[in-house]
Amino acid sequence: MITSLTNDKVKLIRALADRKHRAKEGRCVIEGARLIDDALAANLTPDWIFCAERLPSRSQETLGRLKKRGVEIITVSDAVLKSCSDTETPQGLIAVLPFPRLSVPAHPKMILIADSLRDPGNLGTLLRSAAASDVDVVLLSPETVDAYNPKVVRGAMGAHFHVPILEAAWAAIADRVRGINVYLAAADGELTYTEADWTRPSTLIVGSEASGASKDAVRLATKRISIPLSREVESLNAAVAASVILFEAKRQRTTQHI
Repeated sequence: MITSLTNDKVKLIRALADRKHRAKEGRCVIEGARLIDDALAANLTPDWIFCAERLPSRSQETLGRLKKRGVEIITVSDAVLKSCSDTETPQGLIAVLPFPRLSVPAHPKMILIADSLRDPGNLGTLLRSAAASDVDVVLLSPETVDAYNPKVVRGAMGAHFHVPILEAAWAAIADRVRGINVYLAAADGELTYTEADWTRPSTLIVGSEASGASKDAVRLATKRISIPLSREVESLNAAVAASVILFEAKRQRTTQHI
């Protein structure tokens, strides 16, 4: 059992709380049986696991699956587990996982661009909706919060294992979306989100509520779309607005094939 906070593996997990260290290592930390099970189901194998002495039955089942994969399982004290956890109440299992490397379709039908989103909770929710609505690839523009921020990973609920997520400069983003419709979600859009044609290859740009769309996003967009709101509500949360639009896009594409 590891009880020392100066253990090398403990220090590595704690260092992975930092974005630069995650990028250097190419690894992130995930917590809890559910996320670890999702990673295993996506055929991703953790480098190793920190495990509490006592686990609920759900976590014990996950532990069994990890043992079958040959993953190194290390029992740690409650103090070590708490020092390595990003949550108030550690869930008993903490895994070090290489970044998922998912292939991007050669001809994506739906691309989502997160434009300077800085709130981890917003990005996590956005990624979860992207995975659920069949987005082919998510592009994170400069100034957007790191996709592997612990709060983003928790909020995304396994989306990282199912949809490619790429950080990119605006020039690279422009290359990826060249030749397809690029819709910018905006309060003053000339089209409502239901009037847009999502049956053709499309891109949706969603910007920060606080600062609005960046100049690069505005330049890249071919059309602006809005969501009609009632009762003089000024705006929707960025992740909520994106979810509404993404599921309309999914509905149109699904209806097209019926």
